[in-house]
Amino acid sequence: MTADLSTRYLGLDLRSPVVASASPLTGEVDSAVAIARAGAGALVMPSLWEEEVLEEELALNRGLETGSQHFAEALTYFPAVDELLTAADRYCQTLSDIKQAVDVPVIASLNASSAGGWIRYAKELESAGADALELNLYHVVADPTVDGAEVEARDIATIQKVRAEVGVPLAVKLSPYYASFTNFGVAAVDAGADGLVLFNRFYQPDLDMDTLGVVATLELSSPWELRLPLRWIAILRTKIAAHGSLAATSGVHSAVDVLKALAVGADVAMMTSALLRHGPGHINTVITQLSEWLDHREYVSTDQIRGSMSYRTTDDPASFERAQYYRALHSWGTPTS
Repeated sequence: MTADLSTRYLGLDLRSPVVASASPLTGEVDSAVAIARAGAGALVMPSLWEEEVLEEELALNRGLETGSQHFAEALTYFPAVDELLTAADRYCQTLSDIKQAVDVPVIASLNASSAGGWIRYAKELESAGADALELNLYHVVADPTVDGAEVEARDIATIQKVRAEVGVPLAVKLSPYYASFTNFGVAAVDAGADGLVLFNRFYQPDLDMDTLGVVATLELSSPWELRLPLRWIAILRTKIAAHGSLAATSGVHSAVDVLKALAVGADVAMMTSALLRHGPGHINTVITQLSEWLDHREYVSTDQIRGSMSYRTTDDPASFERAQYYRALHSWGTPTS
């Protein structure tokens, strides 16, 4: 007997709970096809960033207007162009191409910086054929006059506005830094999110002491980073079970990691770093090992294990709260010589 690996996420039927999350691999047709063939239940494209679109448009306008105020003939320097594709246009075209090439749901990701941008680009991605949208709420608040309540209100308003304008399922990818995360997670679902993706990894800048400059750094995740999503999914599973999906992301590298995510109540486990390290075929390895684990223990489906170790169902719910900190500190033994 082979366990049924199918699951539902954002109202979509997926053949497996392993989802390829946003990375360069999910933004190219060939690698997206390889990911789908390896058995992924769905894939999430890299984010479309509003800043990228605006920066490109501004650069184009500056180039076209250079010299136009000085010489009348400057207006004829550039040939007439029927159509200029923006970053958003190219993203939508790639989305459409991937949709045509794979047989799994394709989720578009969006990170905007203005109220109008969230709505405009969400509608464009829906029109391009996205099966669902993932709102990437990634922002760093450096203004000391903006308090936490204002940040949360702004994010909830964004979810409400996008939900009002698009009909496809809507996931929201969150950071763990909200003051009362359970409260905000429930509010996000009440505002119209069909699911939550936990968590967004904030990439921290580094310093180059030779050039005395600030440099962007990118480090792939490690399995230990899954612990944070596990805690909050275990807690939230009981709060939004009837209303929203939950996805675990950050630190998912193996079949054991997927099983942990399912056990605390996740509908899917999202994988990025492991695919960048090992290639799209790694999904097939993970799914094979997942099936073997379930079959060996006579589970008939992923539904049977899902939520079996959540906050409500575990024998020790305090392990997800303050008591775990106390136990962890006291579990470190005194070295012996």
